[in-house]
Amino acid sequence: MAKKIKLTRPELKRQRDMMTRYQRYLPMLKLKQQQLQISMRQIVKQQRQARSEAQTARDRFEPYRIVLKEPAGVNMTELAQPEEVVTSSTNIAGVNIPVFEQVVFAPASYSLFATPAWVDHALQDLREISRCEAKVHVLDRQHDMIQRELTKIIQRVNLFEKVKIPETREAIRVIRIRLGDEMTGAVGRAKIAKSKLTKDEADTPGDSPQAGEEVVSR
Repeated sequence: MAKKIKLTRPELKRQRDMMTRYQRYLPMLKLKQQQLQISMRQIVKQQRQARSEAQTARDRFEPYRIVLKEPAGVNMTELAQPEEVVTSSTNIAGVNIPVFEQVVFAPASYSLFATPAWVDHALQDLREISRCEAKVHVLDRQHDMIQRELTKIIQRVNLFEKVKIPETREAIRVIRIRLGDEMTGAVGRAKIAKSKLTKDEADTPGDSPQAGEEVVSR
């Protein structure tokens, strides 16, 4: 055992109460661990899909990369940056995580007649890349938050299963052995005392005549 315990009845009760709490709390921790692991698998799947969408958007934009060097009078890079990434919040096994909703871009105001025809398509693809990357970023945050919580829960489960419950079970066993020995010793001492008392009573004469007294016979 990690620390010395008192071999007393109050300590036995305390250890039993601790064991009850551990055994009641452990299934709750395992359920939370299971929920987090399921959520983690779903997030990883969504991450792969979002990254695949982002790569598809980059591949679709690639033909425009060269023509972007042409002075089109439009700041494509600035217009492709999101003004706001809108997220909501959800709770998974006690963890509040962000959920991607949409990306808000600034209005693209430029002359349709004074700009090349490819500008609209290029801007659309650039914004799609930004949208996909924003989604990936939110999913990465989800992954990190769930991973941190899952790590803590796994540590607690291992602490209970491999340390606290075995230690408490061993403490209960040791205390019960000690109390049993004390009870056996007490019973033995009580028997010895009773036997000695009985012997003393047997050795003591009850109504024997005192020295110097005469026995009167009739």
